[in-house]
Amino acid sequence: MRVVIGRIGRPHGIRGEVTIEPRTDEPDRRFAQGATVLTVDGPDLRIERSAWQGRRLVVKFVGIEDRNSAEGLRDTILEVERDPSDRPEDPDEFYDSDLVGLRVILPTGDELGTVREVLHLPAQDLLAIDGPGGEVLVPFLRAFVPSVDLEAGVMTVSPPGGLVD
Repeated sequence: MRVVIGRIGRPHGIRGEVTIEPRTDEPDRRFAQGATVLTVDGPDLRIERSAWQGRRLVVKFVGIEDRNSAEGLRDTILEVERDPSDRPEDPDEFYDSDLVGLRVILPTGDELGTVREVLHLPAQDLLAIDGPGGEVLVPFLRAFVPSVDLEAGVMTVSPPGGLVD
């Protein structure tokens, strides 16, 4: 199963380094020296080195030696192959791909719909849930999502008043 872990930003310097917009809670693991990342339309890329510069992750890929080559990678989406049984260390964290497709129920047991997408917004993550009444967006916070049971394929949500009325 392929999962998105980041997007390549602008070149950094003149020696082929690029900035990375991480889309993973495990950037140090996913962008470690020697790791290979996959691209949708291009070649696989092997990481020569990576380092945090302030809040910015800067990566040098093997074979990308100058600013022009780095510029050609801009906006490339990076993915990795993930074993479906692989889970984050924190039991309260989930991969998007594990959440998409879960049945969503209310505390009353009523069906709300199915998770279609996890939206990563600056303020917080939202669950896009498709149901009989159309799309519902629920903040992915413990206060509103008290239970996620991946084995049963069910998530319980307790949305704020007025959200699904």
